[in-house]
Amino acid sequence: MADTSFLSWPFFEPHHADLASQVEEVAQGLSVDHSDTDAACRKLVATLGEAGVLDHTASLDGALDVRGLCLTREVLARHDGLADFSFAMQGLGTGAVTLFGSDDQKREWLPQTRAGKAISAFALTEPGSGSDVANNTMTATLDGNHFVLSGEKTWISNGGIADIYTVFARSEETPGAKGMSAFLVTPDLPGFEIVERLKTIAPHPLARLRFDDVRVPASAMIGAPGQGFKIAMSVLDVFRSTVAAAALGFARRALDEALARVSTRHVQGAPLSDLQMVQGHIADMALDIDASALLIYRAAWAKDSGAPRVTREAAMAKLFATDQAQQVIDKAVQLFGGDGVRSGTTVETLYREIRALRIYEGASDVQKVIIARQALAAHEGGS
Repeated sequence: MADTSFLSWPFFEPHHADLASQVEEVAQGLSVDHSDTDAACRKLVATLGEAGVLDHTASLDGALDVRGLCLTREVLARHDGLADFSFAMQGLGTGAVTLFGSDDQKREWLPQTRAGKAISAFALTEPGSGSDVANNTMTATLDGNHFVLSGEKTWISNGGIADIYTVFARSEETPGAKGMSAFLVTPDLPGFEIVERLKTIAPHPLARLRFDDVRVPASAMIGAPGQGFKIAMSVLDVFRSTVAAAALGFARRALDEALARVSTRHVQGAPLSDLQMVQGHIADMALDIDASALLIYRAAWAKDSGAPRVTREAAMAKLFATDQAQQVIDKAVQLFGGDGVRSGTTVETLYREIRALRIYEGASDVQKVIIARQALAAHEGGS
């Protein structure tokens, strides 16, 4: 059983412990068939919606409890990677609507996604831009009361199974970040195409999308024209910390598995846990987990408290927690020996699942750039 003593830290309020307990109970009751990823995710979204867990992914009043989102992802990730993914994408996919959507957009979509009756997706990445979001080239051309969307998106989570996509496109001639806008797009519209389903080492629903003169009503725009980059970054400022929390959940599970292994596996008549080198690995794993949790919940608390600066804190949390979770899981695999690389074992599954978290929603190197730029700006401003 993972350590929950951190719930007494001053970052949290009493209701957060109740939430963690509620999600833990739901997670323990999940039965996930990983043989069909699409079907598994559809079932998980429906189950989490029925259990009320998805209530925390969106809000009609525009407020999100980031600590609650982080706690939920941590618990779900510790139990099952697809369960965490299904929860996270419901929040990320509708984050723009929660934070910037019109009342009509909120009323139409948020009750559906929170209930698990509609699956959402966040379509930002393009084949030629990746992390360089400001240079996205997909266009949205105004034509009367409609916008015509043309271009491609790739590595889109829930691509192929989503009922609603938040799509970012260039609606103005202004170059760089200022020309982007955000739109709600349903996959039934003419010209919308799933070009390719993408397979990864840890299977998730992923796709490359093509928009061939897809017409959406002007009312489908989220926020104001040219706000797309601001909207995308605001959503990522919320959910970047939750990626770190998912990594923390994976790491906690890896430590639990390692502790059980070294306590029961014997070498020359004594448990592995008696070996000082093994104890050193366990100590490193526990240290990395606690340090990650401190950074994650500091960032989440800062966001919930309305702190003027959260981007740096969220970047630090994601960078450290995802990188260190990779190290924690690698140590667990090492402690399992040959069994650690046997396909389908828990630590082998964790080893595959953690890798993508160091890439999506801002790769580790991008987080370093964010942190360095803010540190340099603070120094220059104070000199």
